Order: sequence, then structure tokens, then C-alpha cells
Amino acid sequence: MARSFNQVILMGNLTRDPELRQTPNGQNVCSFSLALNRAYKGADGQWQEATDYVDVVAWGPLGERVAQYLNKGSQCLVNGRIQSRSWEQDGQKRSKVEVNAQDVTFLGGRGEGAGNGGGYQGGGSDGGSSRPAPKKKDDVVIEDVGDEPINLDDIPF
Repeated sequence: MARSFNQVILMGNLTRDPELRQTPNGQNVCSFSLALNRAYKGADGQWQEATDYVDVVAWGPLGERVAQYLNKGSQCLVNGRIQSRSWEQDGQKRSKVEVNAQDVTFLGGRGEGAGNGGGYQGGGSDGGSSRPAPKKKDDVVIEDVGDEPINLDDIPF
């Protein structure tokens, strides 16, 4: 029997905050959905845009990290495999195709896009440089340095 190849790489934005749950045996699983934007030329020769939505699951420590650091609007790169599952609900058979993530790379930085890490989202109407208080999540303090320049003499290597 010939061997199959099942690998998918997706880059998109989360459509909602990740949902972290535990299976009955204590395994963590995180579910989230990606919006994948694409542009194409229609039959009339005009450019059109479309969005595809793909459900993704991440298991174990990977799922924990996704739930901790990503939220709605965050951009990420998912490397995984396509899987289908089926179940019965209210007497009807249901099925779903989703991506089982093997690796998730967080893209964009704090302050870029909606909801990326809760970082600095820009000054107020006065164009000032006030910064929000550091964000605390699961006893880890995340502080944004804003748009301050980096002094190359401060880098230890």
C-alpha cells in the first residue's frame, strides 16, 4: 500500500479567543479558528477578496501556550495535518475536518493588529507617549517597551 502525505501550513488571524479544555483523562486541548484571506481575479477580470475559516486544535503544552499568548486577531503560522472526526449528536451523525497543529509560530509583535499580546496600541488623540501598565497573565509580567529605539551597546553579545 502506498504511503500518504498529510501536511498543511496556514497563516492567518484568530477569529476568536482560543478555548482551552481538558479531556476526561486530564489532557489539555486548545481549539481556535483561523481566518485565511485570499485575493483572486473573477470572471470579469476584477480583483475579489474571499476569506476561508479553518478550525485548529493544539494538544498538550502547545495548546497551553496558544491559549496563554494568543487571542482574537492575533496572527500565527500553523504547521500540522488535516484530520476528520465524526460523532453523533441528538441522533444525527456529524463530521468535521480540522487541522491538528504540530507547531504554532506567533507572528506580529505586541502592539501590531488587534489583540496581539495586549501590548501598546498607540497613543491617544494627543499623540502622547503614555504606555499602559504591564499586563500580568498567569504570574508572568509582560511589559511592552513601545517604540523606544534599541541601543546596540546594551546587547550583551
